[in-house]
Amino acid sequence: MEAGYPLESWPVSNPRLGQPAYMFGQAPGPNEGAERRPWRGRAGQTLRGWLRMDEDEFYASFYCASVTRCYPGKHPTGKGDRVPTPREQELCEFWRDWELELIRPRLIVPVGGLAIGRLLGKRPLDASVGRRFELGDERVAIPLPHPSGVSLWLNSQANRALVATATDAIRAELDQLATA
Repeated sequence: MEAGYPLESWPVSNPRLGQPAYMFGQAPGPNEGAERRPWRGRAGQTLRGWLRMDEDEFYASFYCASVTRCYPGKHPTGKGDRVPTPREQELCEFWRDWELELIRPRLIVPVGGLAIGRLLGKRPLDASVGRRFELGDERVAIPLPHPSGVSLWLNSQANRALVATATDAIRAELDQLATA
């Protein structure tokens, strides 16, 4: 309630630790808030499909976090979820900073425009997805669009090709981390 919105769910947590990569999304959805686990809804199913991973491999590969840690509620129009306000984003930013310092992942996958903007600075999706960003300290980021059914960005064949390029790069990075 500190940012002026009611708490819509308990925070989401990871089922395990020790993953080599960090997945950074916008906010939990209603399924995630209810189950208190990340990427449990339709968007998570889509994301795992892009990455060609079952649940076990996905959760073993990625420590999952988000810009805000609680479900922000439905968008006032009823279409999709409400985007967390800048104040809500600021209130949760220290969690990301602490996690990145403690976990020290070599691969970070920001998912969606908000997460990409918070990690890499505001930029268009087509200038981010499918690209590899060197972050220093041997860390790289490979952005993905949000796998939401609300997004129209994925309607373009060129954009779907960028997603395929990004997921191939993510798989290659994970393979490299496994042999390091």
